Amino acid sequence: MRILAIDYGQKRTGLAVTDPLQIIAGGLTTVATHDLEAFLADYVQREPVERFVVGQPKQNNGQDSENMRRIIPFVGRLRKRFPTIPVELFDERFTSVLAHRAMLESGIGKKARQNKALVDEISATIILQGWMEAKKERG
Repeated sequence: MRILAIDYGQKRTGLAVTDPLQIIAGGLTTVATHDLEAFLADYVQREPVERFVVGQPKQNNGQDSENMRRIIPFVGRLRKRFPTIPVELFDERFTSVLAHRAMLESGIGKKARQNKALVDEISATIILQGWMEAKKERG
């Protein structure tokens, strides 16, 4: 079963998934946030998902960021719509910065680096990778 990470945004949401053996995290896509729940419903019909990992935006001081007021109701809807799939929040601080750095280091051109949808997808992948590493450390 796959783990699906969600980098929830006001306009766009980046998605990443693991392979079925949960070894590798990879970008899935970016969808318009207003289409997200329908996309997820379709996806879980086709692919078995063990858990959703939703990026929890925090400020540098550790407090929740302003976007949490959108994420909390979304998480509630997710839990109601998919009651058998656990939802876990994971600190997403600095994922956008890391996504831009990864794009720079990989040699992606300037025009592609300005593609916000690509940044959101890479951010979701970084959230998922971080969650997987934290899980491994927890044993």
